[in-house]
Amino acid sequence: NSAQRGEISPAEFIPIAEETGLIVPIGEWVLRAACATAAEWPHSIKVAVNLSPVQFRARGLVAMVTNALASAGLDPQRLELEVTETALLEDDEATVAMLHQLRTLGVRVSLDDFGVGYSSLAYLRKFPFDTIKIDRSFVHTLGDCHESRAIVRTIASLGANLGVETTAEGVETAEQLELVRQAGCTAVQGFYFSRPCPAADVTRIIEQLNPI
Repeated sequence: NSAQRGEISPAEFIPIAEETGLIVPIGEWVLRAACATAAEWPHSIKVAVNLSPVQFRARGLVAMVTNALASAGLDPQRLELEVTETALLEDDEATVAMLHQLRTLGVRVSLDDFGVGYSSLAYLRKFPFDTIKIDRSFVHTLGDCHESRAIVRTIASLGANLGVETTAEGVETAEQLELVRQAGCTAVQGFYFSRPCPAADVTRIIEQLNPI
């Protein structure tokens, strides 16, 4: 949120940060801030943090995650790291080995934006992801596209058979929520529940979604 430029989309600044290498210190700051914030939430609430392919190439990722968890005093099981297929494509064996190291710490690992790009079922065989995240492009067209409904049902069924959670991304309406429920998705995220907001507002949202 820039005083000069206003709100700038991550789609605009993240590619620049990755190109310049600044994503490594930015990513570390984000991870530390997320862990410290989540430590103040109820223990049943997890926090998910996206990882850039550039962070895997930096090779200090496992130590960075270890230090962030220790500094915040956060249970590793409450941290979920989201990985895109791009990270797996760039250095498959080394990246998978690093993911196994992260799992040894106790953190959860999810495969982000599944269903687009270079989606490969081989990834699910090479690494036991905890969650498959279904790309929002399929959820957005659920109401009027038979193919999207079939794809979401298929991915949800695949997740159930593998014992993996499936998260539908980009849920914005009650109709979409009902459709992903019917498809068998185990979790959802999207504007229907909340738009991006400051960390200070998250506690209020948690209380609204989990009334005492």
